[in-house]
Amino acid sequence: MRRTFIVGCPRSGTTVVQAMLARHPDIYTLPETNFFERLLGGAAYRWGDKEAQAPRRRLARRLGLARRYARREFLELQRCIQGDLSPRPHAPWREQTCICRFFGMLDEATQKAGRSMWLEKTPAHLLYLDDIEQHLPEARFVHVIRPGMDVLASLLDANMRYDAGNAFGGDLALWVSRWNRAAEIHRSRIGLPQHHFLFLEDLTRDPAAEWERLCEFLQLESDAKIDDACQQTISYPELEPWKQAALSGQPRPAASKVHDVFGPRLRQWLRLKLTSYESLYAASSSVFDREESFSNSSPRVPKTDPTPASGPGRRQAANG
Repeated sequence: MRRTFIVGCPRSGTTVVQAMLARHPDIYTLPETNFFERLLGGAAYRWGDKEAQAPRRRLARRLGLARRYARREFLELQRCIQGDLSPRPHAPWREQTCICRFFGMLDEATQKAGRSMWLEKTPAHLLYLDDIEQHLPEARFVHVIRPGMDVLASLLDANMRYDAGNAFGGDLALWVSRWNRAAEIHRSRIGLPQHHFLFLEDLTRDPAAEWERLCEFLQLESDAKIDDACQQTISYPELEPWKQAALSGQPRPAASKVHDVFGPRLRQWLRLKLTSYESLYAASSSVFDREESFSNSSPRVPKTDPTPASGPGRRQAANG
């Protein structure tokens, strides 16, 4: 069984990448689970939010026992994955058992669907990479990265357009700090063979080439017959309407919202506060030759004819 996680800062394009991969016949996927945040907590502290405190290590936690809240959340997640007639009505007491059973549920669901790889997409699992790698050393990770100013504009636009309980709570300074933290974590994994970096601008500019790279990393057949659009349930549009445009799994260029949302003075302030996206992109490219896989070679050279016989790039071209 192959296991893959898609991670990144919220509003970076993780949903469209998940939906695109969900069109492949080997992949099983599902809506965001938030499993490790539910189990381990401390997301605000891991983001580095001001005044956020480290989770208290009570005796039960030091003994490896799961929190009461985490056990309730585990049962809810189990019902979502396995259905209401789950054979295990009681949540495990130990964190380790919860984690093993979570992976087991995904393995079982993948086998039941006749697939060979499961794909879990929770952007904030970026904060829990160490925990995931500790329990699942063979896991692969797809990091989806988008320029910080575009991420912030998209977050603010979603909050203004949709009345969804303030899904992306917090002020602009908070999300500047969080994007910077995400960039720091991304950078810490550059060059590691289990981690793949996908920049959203590359995907929308040349989806066929990025599809080839992604399939090579995940050891998928890039020319396999894929669905015309994502047929798996990866989100609930009535609860997350901001994801609607991404659910087809067909990446398309979108107009930047930056100039609509931020004025000149605010854009200048953001340029000063945000970690350099360009330096992160350059650091990734310096160790990752997009033609030859990980190496110490020079940055990428565009392919002359990147469009595969089958895949998102071919369909994108057909749709104009």
